[in-house]
Amino acid sequence: MTTLTLAVRDSATMTRRSLRHVVRYPVTLVVAVAVPVLLLLLFVGVFGALKASLGPRASYIDYVMPGIIVMTAGYGSSVTAQGVNRDSTEGIIGRFRTMAISPTSMLNGYVVSALARTLVSAALVIGAAIGLGYRPTADAGQWLAAAGITVLLVLALTWLAVPFGLASKTAEGLTGFILIVQLLPFISSAFVPPDQMSGSVRWFAAHEPFTPIIDTLRGLLTGPTPSGGTVLAAVAWCVGLALAGYLWARVLVRRDLNR
Repeated sequence: MTTLTLAVRDSATMTRRSLRHVVRYPVTLVVAVAVPVLLLLLFVGVFGALKASLGPRASYIDYVMPGIIVMTAGYGSSVTAQGVNRDSTEGIIGRFRTMAISPTSMLNGYVVSALARTLVSAALVIGAAIGLGYRPTADAGQWLAAAGITVLLVLALTWLAVPFGLASKTAEGLTGFILIVQLLPFISSAFVPPDQMSGSVRWFAAHEPFTPIIDTLRGLLTGPTPSGGTVLAAVAWCVGLALAGYLWARVLVRRDLNR
C-alpha cells in the first residue's frame, strides 16, 4: 500500500470511531439541534417584535436564520474541541501515537465526523425553522452554493477546534474558544444590521469574520444575491481559518511525536 492509501484507510477508521461516539451518545446531536432552535425561538418569538423595521415576523425569521446556521456550526465546533481535549487528556491520543497509523488520520477522523454531525444538525434546524415560518426563495444552484459555504464554515471552525483541544491541558482551558465561536455571531449581522449599531460596535460587526459569511448565506437563501466581494470575503475567511487550524494541529502532533 502507498502512504496515501494508508493515510486514507487510517482516516476512515478514525472517522468511524468518532461517528460511533455520536451513535453511542445521541444526546450530543439532540442538544446540537435543540440549542439553535431555542435561540431561533428566542429571537423570533421574543425579540422579533423589537425589529419592526425589518418587516413582519416572517421576514425577521428569514433575516436571522443564516445567523442560526452559523451558531449551529459554532456549537458543533465546541463539541469537537471538547471531544479532542477529552481524548488528549485521558491518554487516548497518546495511545494512538504508539500505533502504526498515519499521524494525521486522528485529525482527519475528528474533522470528517464533526462535518457530518454538524451538517445533519444544520439540516434539522432548517427543517424546524421552516415549520416556524422560514421561507427561503433559493433555487437549486443557490442551495448548493449555500451548502458549500456552510461546509467551508464547518471545516474552518472544526480545524480551529482540533488544535485548541490538543493544546488545552484541561477542559476549562477551552472556555475562551467556546466563548468566541458561540458569542461572536451575536456581534455581527446575524440579528441586527450593523448600520443600526453604534460607534465601534458597528465597525467591529461589519469587519468580523462571521458577518460576510452570514450575509452570503442570507443573500443566497432569501435574496438579494450577495455581492462578489461579500462572497469572496466569506470564502477567504473560511479557507484562512481552516488552513491556520490545520497547520497548528499538525505542529502540535509533530511536536508530541518528537518528545
